[in-house]
Amino acid sequence: MTAPAPSSVPGSTVTSLGSAHVLLTGGTGFVGQAILERLLSSHPDTTVTLLIRPKAGTSALARLRHLLKKPVFASWRERVGADEVERALTERLRVVESSLGSLPALPGDLDVVIHSASTVSFDPPIDQAFDTNVGGAVGLYEALVAAGGDPHVVHVSTAYVGGIRKGVFPEAALRHDVDWRAEHAAARDARARVEAASRQPETLRGFLAEGRAGHGKTGPQAVAAAAEEARVAWVAARLVDYGRTRAETLGWTDVYTLTKAFAERAAEQIWAAEGHRLSVVRPAIVESALRHPYPGWIDGFKVADPLIMSYARGLLPEFPGVPDSVLDIVPVDYVVNVVLAVAANPAGASSASAVDSGAAGAVASGAATDGAASAPAPEPQYFHVASGNSNPFPILRMFDNLKTFFTANPLPRDEHTSIPVPHWNFPGVRKVEGAIRTAQRANDWRERVLVRLPSTTRTRTALTGVQTRRADLESLQSLTDLYRHYVQSEIIFDDRRTRALHDGLPEEAPADIGFDVTDIDWEDYFQTVHFPSITAMTRAFSVRPAAAGAVLDARALPQRTDVVAVFDLEGTVLDSNIVEQYLWVRSNGFRKAAWPAEVASLLTGLPAYLRAEGRDRGEFIRAFLRRYAGMPVSRLKGVVRSAGYAETVRRHTLPEALARIAEHRAAGHRTVLVTGSIGTLATPIAHLFDEVVASTMHERDGVLTGYLAQPPLVDEARAAWLAQWALEEGIDLSGSYGYGDSHADLAWLEMLGNPSAVNPDANLAREALRRRWSIRDWSRARGSSASGTSTAPAVGTTSKGEGDRV
Repeated sequence: MTAPAPSSVPGSTVTSLGSAHVLLTGGTGFVGQAILERLLSSHPDTTVTLLIRPKAGTSALARLRHLLKKPVFASWRERVGADEVERALTERLRVVESSLGSLPALPGDLDVVIHSASTVSFDPPIDQAFDTNVGGAVGLYEALVAAGGDPHVVHVSTAYVGGIRKGVFPEAALRHDVDWRAEHAAARDARARVEAASRQPETLRGFLAEGRAGHGKTGPQAVAAAAEEARVAWVAARLVDYGRTRAETLGWTDVYTLTKAFAERAAEQIWAAEGHRLSVVRPAIVESALRHPYPGWIDGFKVADPLIMSYARGLLPEFPGVPDSVLDIVPVDYVVNVVLAVAANPAGASSASAVDSGAAGAVASGAATDGAASAPAPEPQYFHVASGNSNPFPILRMFDNLKTFFTANPLPRDEHTSIPVPHWNFPGVRKVEGAIRTAQRANDWRERVLVRLPSTTRTRTALTGVQTRRADLESLQSLTDLYRHYVQSEIIFDDRRTRALHDGLPEEAPADIGFDVTDIDWEDYFQTVHFPSITAMTRAFSVRPAAAGAVLDARALPQRTDVVAVFDLEGTVLDSNIVEQYLWVRSNGFRKAAWPAEVASLLTGLPAYLRAEGRDRGEFIRAFLRRYAGMPVSRLKGVVRSAGYAETVRRHTLPEALARIAEHRAAGHRTVLVTGSIGTLATPIAHLFDEVVASTMHERDGVLTGYLAQPPLVDEARAAWLAQWALEEGIDLSGSYGYGDSHADLAWLEMLGNPSAVNPDANLAREALRRRWSIRDWSRARGSSASGTSTAPAVGTTSKGEGDRV
């Protein structure tokens, strides 16, 4: 099916599409935007129909209007003016609002179809890759057949459809006998099979165990949500692995190149085999523009850019590639120029007659004489847009360019230092992957240690470093997995037909419509065009946050009466827990002779209490409060009213908590104290709050039985209460505030617009750092009174009552 190379006689390549009607798919993508810009700016007589799907409530036409405001169209907009832009929107541009999978009837008067739509990911789940790349192509070509026209189709593929191979890959149809329709069906079935496997009891138990380990203290709904999140992630990972493995077993680098290859075969069988004209353009790695619309234009990170920026950030200490393998890069404007030159020069058309006809789109339509119209359609033609054959750029040379540029222009680490760039020794993929696995194990071990240590500013800083290191290592592993075949590639893309097409351009043709890759000075391109372009995109977020990662909202509180400030008691307002509170009660009026037995009993039960605390906060509270069994209610109230107990509470009340409570009350906010313990114990500080919400204990004949009257208000139970209470009281939770110290507080803290983690345990600290919540370190000033803080009210011994509300 290899077509002969076209004549290289100067002037034989047509450069105009005349008044052709062009259908463009993928017009919102990187290459598609550049093609659309060229059609608008350099082919003013064309009509362009774009296939655009509505997105997030935005219509296809609205998306087009937004698209034309992007930088790629800036020169065209400035040159033609606002009126001409609006005329183009109403007269030259047409929109078909649909996705490729469900096309409506297409126009029957199309002259050229440029199919550039595809997935932008190398490693998507196998069913998604097939549905987008293969299903999209099938849908398009079946719709074109149904429309009854005979446009020249330019199918934009990738040079890497050549797969995993060594040596020269010709500009010709792929040679394989894989049943792409059967593979498409199997890919769709894979989703159902993996989803079913993820719901097997033995698999679900693993997800539940994982959920309990990480979220058991937050509550059963949090556990269930985490388990389902793990299941969904497991399904996605399995489907990605399905795609990668199936591609490699068939001889392709990944599911992206596999499905692009099958899309070519669909175009050949559905369109070309029915007598229609087909040209396939296969670009290599497409990067920023060399000349048009302006040097360095790019829309987001492309294939090579994650590797480049990972090197610049010091995240790529070694490279898994082969130093003498070729990094086959082409500027995006070269790709566009080839696509449009191919579109204007279909196989079998008479160039002379096309030039003579000038404007009527004869080249695009392929119409010549009556006799020619009845001739059989020519074989599909294939064009490689690549540099590796004519102007090779090896990996080692890329490293030299990287080191030169980022040594002279290092990315900032912080306000005062820059990131040093690594030196690559190219030890090979196996050693690089082994080093990554070793680093991941060490980082996991460090995290396990840190979450068991007391949460301090120092441990939180270290924990943030662990999280950052994990993200870096995962990124490095992902890059290695994705690019291993590309950076070790020994394939060379033959480009003789593309070079001949360029050689046929008229001598008077503008330089910026050419595509001779031998004209590219790689050092100049990377040092003055591409590297500056992609680093400019990253400057806004290239400086990482401080290691601690914590933020503190220090803004003045707004004056509002429709918000609430919810304070947890233990560890947040008091630097104590329910064990210490029990001891405070027992120490008031308790006979000294009974202390040894009490302490021994407490120590004996401590392991069981710790296990309960690790599993569920409510379980721990229930277990520990059993120690109050047999205590007269009158005695407990008397102890709480005593000066000794009140003084103890006063000493353990945190001054910063008192100050913050006072600030909220001064701003008109409702203040609520919530505790899973007995409300009676909070009596000395109850007057500081508008409401105290706590547990009550069951009593019989004036004696505590050791059982709670209702379940303790902790984790998700507290969240449910807060939602209902806010609804009844007309409280705006999105503007409200919350202060908690435990991972068990996560469920209700995340309901509030302004959450703060106060002296957080390791797990809450990790979540607060990840979510960028305020982290507050409140401590008791040794040897000073809490009431000594100017903004904090004194802690008195008089309360509004027990304040219990459940």
